[in-house]
Amino acid sequence: MKSVIAMIFSLFFVLASFGLSIAADQDVKGSTDHALLSRMPNFFISDYKVSEFDSYKFIGQDKKPVSIEGHKYYFIYRLNKGVEEPGELKIRRNIQDALKKIGGNVIFDDNFNKTSTIVLQKESKETWVEVRSYNNMYKLSIVERRIMKQEVVANAEVMGNDINATGHVSIYGIYFDTGKSEIKPESDAAISEIAKLIKNDGALKLYVVGHTDNAGSFDSNMKLSKDRAEAVAKVLSGKHGIDAARLKPYGVASLAPITSNATEDGKARNRRVELVKQ
Repeated sequence: MKSVIAMIFSLFFVLASFGLSIAADQDVKGSTDHALLSRMPNFFISDYKVSEFDSYKFIGQDKKPVSIEGHKYYFIYRLNKGVEEPGELKIRRNIQDALKKIGGNVIFDDNFNKTSTIVLQKESKETWVEVRSYNNMYKLSIVERRIMKQEVVANAEVMGNDINATGHVSIYGIYFDTGKSEIKPESDAAISEIAKLIKNDGALKLYVVGHTDNAGSFDSNMKLSKDRAEAVAKVLSGKHGIDAARLKPYGVASLAPITSNATEDGKARNRRVELVKQ
């Protein structure tokens, strides 16, 4: 009888211990994966924090810290007990590849510190993701940053007044994807106003000047800024019937900022197209 009772107690403790190990592998209460990323197989969320508005210092393209403000998420994922470790590099590459497939750009990746920074820009939202990976766990810091909304809408009359007063005007309603020169459809309103400006003044000739921020290499930004200026001139002549001889496209990369590139809002202001009177 005593041996039966002892077996029952032993079985109870085994089951209790098993139950505790299962409980330890459950996601922390109230946590959920971020909408952009599913988790690595066999991992659970051990820590989870969400802030409606906060900041985080990511490592930027120039290997310097960049403070980003917005809706902040923090995750720690740990490997379930008894599961083979995938290795930290596999974790990091999986997250990079998942974000790259939806338009993300890896701006920093360091094998020594096992850290990557990925930026994804879609419509009016820019999402920054940092992954710090280890063999049996990884940390995600994510900030969803709302891109500065332009308060001044491009208007032919206002543009004309600025050109007459200062010889140039900055246009912020022309949109491109990061690193690309194809004009996005939401730019139609601003470009239509530019066409109206030119048609209203038959003698007006313009330099169309592309500007970038200082992210990336100078040479690539010089080419990108010129390609964007040429794209604007091409749409004005091809779609709106403006004589191409009245438009001369140029690119100046980051040579003429209107504010500091130290902040993301500053960079957003420096990325622009300018119309300069010839």
